Amino acid sequence: MKFGVIVFPGSNCDRDMQFALQEELGYEVLMLWHKDSDLSMFSTDDYIVLPGGFSYGDYLRCGAIARFSPMMQPLVRFAEKGGKVLGVCNGFQILCESHLLPGVLLRNANRQFLGKNIHMKGENGQVLKIPIAHGEGRYYADDKLLDEMESGGQILWKYCDEEGNITTESNPNGSTRNIVGICNKNRNVIGLMPHPERAVSENLGNTDGRRLFQQILSIVNHQSLARQTAMAIH
Repeated sequence: MKFGVIVFPGSNCDRDMQFALQEELGYEVLMLWHKDSDLSMFSTDDYIVLPGGFSYGDYLRCGAIARFSPMMQPLVRFAEKGGKVLGVCNGFQILCESHLLPGVLLRNANRQFLGKNIHMKGENGQVLKIPIAHGEGRYYADDKLLDEMESGGQILWKYCDEEGNITTESNPNGSTRNIVGICNKNRNVIGLMPHPERAVSENLGNTDGRRLFQQILSIVNHQSLARQTAMAIH
């Protein structure tokens, strides 16, 4: 299993992601330039990561221009075939703009850029402290879609307090239903606003990012195993 990290003009977390995955977690990592269009070196057991930053300067709308990069067409095909895709912060925004994930990311409710640690919890109830750094991280979808996502297990993490309580006060950006991160219906495409790559080192005083990466791998790998089993049965 290996990771590919796409670099867009304005990406500024691509090397952080590379270092976290390669040096801290021990995975093979290939850096991918946005103008390339070859993903033939990756199988559906591998991961393509869209990192954080300000792709194309966030002109027009976050992720709106990056969705038209040459690399995005093969990425969409890769995901449709069951390939694993992760978008972090700006990467999450790009995945929503590309319709690989439902909903949109809007400006933070307080109209200010936020850079701080937050608490979040997912399906296993584990509370994690992970950094955020964004100005447009307020997830939004209408109630009908949100109800479908809730029932389909597509809402993976929610903002909470240190004890795990999901409250209005623990929601830093006004995200609908305290949503931190989601996945597609097939659970092979994941997007989230916090930066796990910034919390994997003892030198940084926080290793909860390691646990978050483990959760991501568990979610996607479990779905991949289920898909393989279904194909074998049929």
